[in-house]
Amino acid sequence: MKIAQKPIKFLLIAVITLFSATSFASESDKKHDDQKDGGRVNSKEKVEAYILHHIKDSHDFSLFSYTSDEGERKHVGFPLPIILWTSEGLVTFMSSEFHHNDDGHVIVEKSNLKFAKIHSKIYELEEGAEAVTFDETHHATNAHKLLDFSITKSAVGILFIGLLLLFWFSRLAKQYKTKKVPTGFARVLEPLVLYVRDEIARPNIGEKHYRRFTGYLLTVFFFIWVLNLLGLTPLGFNVTGQLAVTACLAIFTLVIYTVSGNKGYWMHMLWMPGVPVLIRPVLAIIELAGALIIKPFSLLVRLFANISAGHIVVMSLIAIMFTLKESLGVVGATGLSFVLSFFILLIEVLVAFLQAYIFTMLSALFIGMAVEDHGEHH
Repeated sequence: MKIAQKPIKFLLIAVITLFSATSFASESDKKHDDQKDGGRVNSKEKVEAYILHHIKDSHDFSLFSYTSDEGERKHVGFPLPIILWTSEGLVTFMSSEFHHNDDGHVIVEKSNLKFAKIHSKIYELEEGAEAVTFDETHHATNAHKLLDFSITKSAVGILFIGLLLLFWFSRLAKQYKTKKVPTGFARVLEPLVLYVRDEIARPNIGEKHYRRFTGYLLTVFFFIWVLNLLGLTPLGFNVTGQLAVTACLAIFTLVIYTVSGNKGYWMHMLWMPGVPVLIRPVLAIIELAGALIIKPFSLLVRLFANISAGHIVVMSLIAIMFTLKESLGVVGATGLSFVLSFFILLIEVLVAFLQAYIFTMLSALFIGMAVEDHGEHH
């Protein structure tokens, strides 16, 4: 008997929600590994710390954790390469040498240097130091930051999605050369490609120039969309919720519309026609601030804030089963947590597409303003 596709999708989302919920009970906040309860995340304070830790980038990849019968916390996952530029040059090792410790208590010695990881950042200890010392605000006093080129969890996500998109669209392009109608998964990609071209690039950039920028807009749209969807899985990815990633994407758009701007674009920005001469310098400052600061800032903050907020909301609703279990009971708190997180997760699937669409639409709009032929308006 053939099963309908919609129930399968809903079942998949339900499984993801349940898996995410159980990960709260099984994974630990790395700052509480020495607790008597085995590091379980089962209190309001631990839940808050776990959520903040979860949305940050990480030097290792933890799939799940569990507490053994002896009360020892076990982590299942794999380490990632640590690549540091130190006072003595390049130093590399695996993140597993920190033993999931994030409070500076584990010291790693490499190349006659000592390193500690504090609040997800790696520090080099001063010469002769045997341990990290902290001030009253828990800042290291005998260690300094390094140039960190490590392959983090977000870098793995970016590389994975980049290779995946390259594979998908290489197959799509190959099918266009050999067949009139794409088959297989390419039939899913084709309408999305046509949508970005015909509904975003062409109307916002114009018939004359849209082909030059369609490749970039397609890359940005699918890159953000697929990463947003990947962030909804229990794997712990939050790439588009990292400010550095959204800032890079915004800078790409900034560079493209700044370099592509024609003479009319810069004339309207720097010496706007049709207004009194004394006002033109003031308007030039405002226009430059808008083009070089406000526009890219709005791109990076909108994507970063919406994705991060969505993850925090979903995980907070899942955490209801722990924070309200005393007042509602285990069954009541678990049921309420599942229902609320399930429907919010459905909304987040829509938001994942919506944020990719908005970023791509605004990028096309800014590029279109830069390459528009202003001669017809005079």
